[in-house]
Amino acid sequence: MTKVTFSSKWGSVKVQKKSVSPAAEAEKSAEEAVREMKKSQKHPAGEDYREKSLAINSLVCARCGREFAESQRQLLTVHHKDGNHNNNPADGSNWENLCVYCHEDVHSRGVLAEYLGDNAHGREVSLVYDDSPTSVGSGLLAEKLKKALQKNKPE
Repeated sequence: MTKVTFSSKWGSVKVQKKSVSPAAEAEKSAEEAVREMKKSQKHPAGEDYREKSLAINSLVCARCGREFAESQRQLLTVHHKDGNHNNNPADGSNWENLCVYCHEDVHSRGVLAEYLGDNAHGREVSLVYDDSPTSVGSGLLAEKLKKALQKNKPE
């Protein structure tokens, strides 16, 4: 077997052909070996949890309700409700199909909740400020909203 290499120096193209011995071909780089191992571990199409989830829940985003055509199925992702990617029950109870936009929103809410602290969770919906007299609101953002709304109120 021959190995062909191309190089360009000073505007000219140089082509070299080298013969590769079968023994050298048998010795693969570690990177190639790992790539082959990963490829052999992949499930055939239709046996992975994504395909199962799309079959069970159809091509509809569970959050925004947008329906996707078969040609746009790459825009749907599988969200694990409990956050454990290894928890893949056959009945699909831990999966929900989300479009890439909703999936990003779900995970960014979790990051924001961790950043803000106060035991806030990404799955909770909290009210920052309510204009009712009984509600006070909480946090710096609530106070700023309250002041802004009081300034803009017509008297």
